Amino acid sequence: MSDNSNNKPEEKEESLHDSIPVTGMYKDWFLDYASYVILERAVPAIEDGLKPVQRRILHAMKEMDDGRFNKVANIIGQSMQYHPHGDASIGDAIVNLGQKDLLIETQGNWGDIRTGDGAAAARYIEARLSKFALEVVFNPQTTEWQLSYDGRKREPVTLPVKFPLLLAQGVEGIAVGLSTKILPHNFCELIEGSIQILNGEKTNILPDFPTGGLADFSEYNEGLRGGRIKVRARIEEEDNKTLLIKDIPFGTTTNSLIESIIKANDKGKIKIKKVVDNTAKDVEIQIQLAPGQSPDMTIDALYAFTDCEVSISPNACVIIDEKPVFLSVNEILEYNTKQTKALLKRELEIRKGELMEKLLFSSLEKIFIENRIYRDIEECETWEAVIQTIDKGLDPFKPDFYREITTEDIVRLTEIKIKRISKFDAFKADELMRKLQDELKEVNYNLKHLTEYAIKYYENLLAKYGKGRERKTEIRTFDTIEATVVAANNAKLYVNRSDGFVGYGLKKDEFVCDCSDLDDIIVIRRDGKCVVTKIQEKGFVGKDIIHAAVFRKGDERMVYNLIYLDGGSGKAMVKRFQVLAVTRDREYDLTKGTKGSKVLYLTANPNGEAEIVTVYLTQGAKARIKVFDFEFSTIEIKGRAAGGNILTKYPVRKIQLKMEGVSTLGGLDIYYDSSIGRLNTDQRGRKIGNFLGEDRIIVFYKNGDYELTTFELTNRYEANSVVLIEKFDPQKVYSVIYYDGTSKNHFVKRFLIETTTLNKKFNVISDHKQSQLLIVSSDKQPQVKVILAKGKEQEEVEYDLDMLIDVKGWKAIGNKLSSHKVLEVKLLDSSSEKEEESGNLSSDSTDDDIEIGSTVEFKIKKDDEDEQLGLF
Repeated sequence: MSDNSNNKPEEKEESLHDSIPVTGMYKDWFLDYASYVILERAVPAIEDGLKPVQRRILHAMKEMDDGRFNKVANIIGQSMQYHPHGDASIGDAIVNLGQKDLLIETQGNWGDIRTGDGAAAARYIEARLSKFALEVVFNPQTTEWQLSYDGRKREPVTLPVKFPLLLAQGVEGIAVGLSTKILPHNFCELIEGSIQILNGEKTNILPDFPTGGLADFSEYNEGLRGGRIKVRARIEEEDNKTLLIKDIPFGTTTNSLIESIIKANDKGKIKIKKVVDNTAKDVEIQIQLAPGQSPDMTIDALYAFTDCEVSISPNACVIIDEKPVFLSVNEILEYNTKQTKALLKRELEIRKGELMEKLLFSSLEKIFIENRIYRDIEECETWEAVIQTIDKGLDPFKPDFYREITTEDIVRLTEIKIKRISKFDAFKADELMRKLQDELKEVNYNLKHLTEYAIKYYENLLAKYGKGRERKTEIRTFDTIEATVVAANNAKLYVNRSDGFVGYGLKKDEFVCDCSDLDDIIVIRRDGKCVVTKIQEKGFVGKDIIHAAVFRKGDERMVYNLIYLDGGSGKAMVKRFQVLAVTRDREYDLTKGTKGSKVLYLTANPNGEAEIVTVYLTQGAKARIKVFDFEFSTIEIKGRAAGGNILTKYPVRKIQLKMEGVSTLGGLDIYYDSSIGRLNTDQRGRKIGNFLGEDRIIVFYKNGDYELTTFELTNRYEANSVVLIEKFDPQKVYSVIYYDGTSKNHFVKRFLIETTTLNKKFNVISDHKQSQLLIVSSDKQPQVKVILAKGKEQEEVEYDLDMLIDVKGWKAIGNKLSSHKVLEVKLLDSSSEKEEESGNLSSDSTDDDIEIGSTVEFKIKKDDEDEQLGLF
C-alpha cells in the first residue's frame, strides 16, 4: 500500500508537466472541427455526389424498401441509426432530396420550390425510392462499407452511383473557410455528355434549372470560381397594360419576386398599378402597368431593379480522397463517366464469377448423378471416407474445370436430396448450362468491349427515364440594361437659373422635365462653363444657368450649337460640339476660357439639327452689313474643347432663330440581333435599314400577328416568334401563306398595311390555335415552290403569288392554295444569287438559323392527320 501511495504524487506531477496549453487545444480542436464540417457536412463526395446525411437517408430507405411508401417520420427514425444528429436536419435533407424529383418518389404535400411553401409535417408525408434510384444508386457487391458512428451498423463509405448524380441534382454548402455551389444540370444532356466522353469527344454542359426561365451562360467558366450566370424570369406581354411572368429565376420564389417588384415600385424605379399572383400548376404573376407606361421599358426595368434578373456565382468544390478539390463541371462529368465505366466493369466481373461458379456446380452435379457417384458412398462408414470417395470419383473430370475442386464443393454435392437425384433430367440440365454459357459469352464480350457496353447502358437510361426531363431553362445571350435608361421617371427636374440651383426639390422654381433619381444632369452657364452632376434634391451648380437637362453618356446624336463672345479678342465664335463623356462635378470650359467670355446663343439638338440664325451687330459697328444670316450646317461637329470658328469680329447686339434646322447626321442605321430580340446601332445582327424620326418597323410573328413599332432601342421582340422584321413602307404589298387550323387547308393572301396604331398587334390569319403563319414576303413578285401529295405520288409546283391572287384587305381570308394536300412550302427569291444567300430551312433546322426576312421552308409529315405546322 505504501508503494502505491508513494507513486501517486509523482504521476500527478508528471501529468501537470506534460499538459497542453489551452491555446494549443483550441488550435487542434478548430482544425478538427473545420475538417469535420468540410468532409462530413458541407461538401459532397465526387463519387456519388452526396453529403453524408443524404447518403445515410438513401441507405436507410433501401433497408426499408418493400415497394410501398413509408412515412417520412419512420424514415427519419431509421436514418438516425446512422446519422448522429437531430431529426430536424434529417427531415430537411429528405425534403430537399424529394423536391429534386430524381431519387425519391413523394406522396403528400412536399412544399413548392417555386412559391417557397414548406412541406407538411413528417408524419403526414410519405416517400419511397424511385425506380431510377434502385437501378442506378445501389449495389451491395460493389459498395465499400464502414461501421456507423456507434459501431452497431454498417453504412456505405460512398454509394456506387452509375450516373453523374452530383451534376444532375446540384449542391450548395458552406463550411469553415470553404464553400461549394454546383448548379443542377439537365438529366438528358448529362447522359449525352457522358456518351460523348466515352466516344472520345469533348463536351460542354450547361446548367438547367427546375424553375425554368432564361439564362446567359457566356461567363459560366465551366462552373469554376470566378464564373457568373445571369438568370431572368420569362416575361410576356399580354397586352399594352399587362405583363405576365411565366418562369422565375433559380433561387427565387414567387413571394420574394413579388416583394422585390413592390419594393422597386415604392422606390419609384418602376411604375405599376397592381401585382397578382395567379400561380397554381404553372407560375403566373400578373403585373398591371400604370397608365402611360411602356411595356418594353417596364420589362427592362423589372430586369434592372427587381429579382426578375439575378446573378449566380458557381463554385464547384468536391471531396476526392478526403480532400476538397476544385474542378470544372466538365471534369466532374468525365470523372463520373470513368467511374461508371469502372463500376460496370466490376459488376460484369462479379457476374462472370457467379456464372462460372454456377456452371462449375451444375457440371459437378451432373457428373455426380449421371456417373452414380452417390452410390459409391453408401458403403462408406466415416465422413472422411465419403469425401474421399466423391473426390476420387471426380478425378477423371477435374482437368476440365477452371479451378480446383474444394472440400466445400464436395460437401454441397452431399447435400443434394434423393428426390432431386431421382427426378434429375439431363436434358434440362444441359439446357440450363447452355443458357449459362451463352450469358457468360455475353459477359465476356461486354468486358472486351467495355466502352460500347457503357454507351448502351447510358442509352438505356436515357430511353427509360429521359422522357419528361427535357431542358426547362432557355439558353440566351442577354443585352446589358442601363439602369438610368430604363428607370421610371419618378422625379421632376427644376432649375433656379439666377441663383444657380438644380434639383427635384425646387418645386416653386422653373420645371425642366421629368427624370429619374438615377439620372445625371448637364448644366451650361452664361459664362461658358459646363458641368455634369448627379441629380439631388437641391444642388448648387453656379449662377446664371442658360441650359439644364438630363445627361445621357455617350449620346452621339445630341449636338450643341453655340455662339459665344471671346473675352480676349472680342470676336464672336461659333461651334458645334458633343458632350460624350465627362467627370462628374468637374467644370469644363466651352469657350477659350478667357476673362469676360460669355455665351450669346445656345441650342441642344437631340438629333443633330442645324438651324439658321439671324445675327444683329451693334449700331456702332464698323461693318458694312450689320444684319446677316448664319447656317450652323456649314460647320463641322467637333469636340467639347474646340475653340470654334470666327462668326464675326464686330460686336454682336442680338441673335435670333430664323429657321428650325434638320438633322445633319443623316438617318440612324438600325440592326436587329435575333439572338436576343433587340435593336441596336452597334452593327450586331442584320441591318434593318436607315431610320429618320417618323420611320417605323413592321414585325410579323408565327401566330399571324403583325405590329408597327418605333425604332427605339428599348423595344423588345420575342426572337423565337419573329418571322419577318423590316423597315415599314406603307406602299409595300405583303404576301402571306398560312395554314388554317379550322379547315386544315392552306391559304394565300396579299394585302397592304392599313393600320397606323403603334405597338398594337393585328392578326392576319384565323385565330385557331393550330393556325400558323408559314411565309410572309414583301417582294414585288414573290415566288413559292409547293410540294403537293396527289395520291401516292408527290408533285412539285411553282406559283407566282402576284399572279395567283389580287391585293385585298388585310382582314380577308384569302384563296385556297391548292385542293391537294400540301407537304412543303418554300419561298423562292427572284435571283439565284439571293437564293444562295437566304437561309433555306428544313423541318430539322433551329430558330437560331433563321435570318429575318429570308426564305423559310416548312415540311409536313405525311402521317400527321391534323397537319399541325410549326416554324422550325
